Amino acid sequence: MKKVLFATTALVATASVAAADVTFSGYARFGVLYNDEGQLNANGTTDSSTDVTSRLRFQVDMTAESDAGVTFGARTRFQTAEGDGDTGMNGIRFFARSGGLEVGVGNIFGALESMTGQYTIDLGLTGLGYDYTAYNFRADLYSSGGAGDSGDNGVEVIYSFAGFGVHVSASDTDDRIAAAFDYSIGGFEVGVGLQDSDNAGDTEWVLAAEGDVGFATIGAAYARNGDDDGVNGDHYALMARFDVGAATDVEVFVADADYFGDTAYGIDFNHDMGGGTSLRGGVAKRGAGNTIADLGVRFNF
Repeated sequence: MKKVLFATTALVATASVAAADVTFSGYARFGVLYNDEGQLNANGTTDSSTDVTSRLRFQVDMTAESDAGVTFGARTRFQTAEGDGDTGMNGIRFFARSGGLEVGVGNIFGALESMTGQYTIDLGLTGLGYDYTAYNFRADLYSSGGAGDSGDNGVEVIYSFAGFGVHVSASDTDDRIAAAFDYSIGGFEVGVGLQDSDNAGDTEWVLAAEGDVGFATIGAAYARNGDDDGVNGDHYALMARFDVGAATDVEVFVADADYFGDTAYGIDFNHDMGGGTSLRGGVAKRGAGNTIADLGVRFNF
């Protein structure tokens, strides 16, 4: 990803500041999105719909380093999308980092959201529903288009050492507290996540693994998302990404959950056109029963 780095020389010139940086990055995408249950008609049933889909995400990362070597920073994003009512700046994540230890507050990343095996793939242009994300967004997570936990006392501690990673997060949202533990060895990563929450539908625990096998990257995840009541329950996912050429890969997944009406599955392609641009598209049969597909271009900056 190309990044433009501006050193704030006025601050660097003072004796009390070792370094201060502002980094701009992001991406844009546009294309078409098909949904075979896209629009409600006059008869109360749904018709298929093909619509334009787009997103622009502009990210700003700001850091300054103290004389003691502690890095303080903040991240914010501006995001807008086709028909998205959340256009604007999101909640800010602040952090302090030293060595392998980082403490974050505000719009936190979230322990379960960030753990191994939740995003082994990124299907199509838009994600196509993310039915392969086993924890099913039932925990704290960084919000690109909203406040996230910035108004709910979000706090997290992240520590990594010798192949191990520990991530603990908490917020006032349903009094959540979660912890994820990851370990990397021989090209594979395994992880376990645990959460306590006042929301009976939130994720209770997660197991996941991913790694490279020859020309493929594979992943598997299981999450216990509340009780088996048709709305909550077990969620399983298997994912894989295959290189089919020097600039093209194909991703596939199959997933099922107690709250799905059907087994979900999908396939996509991603062709690198160089210079941070790519042609992407895919199709997925969702657990809700509908079929969605997309095709378009993404460019990173």
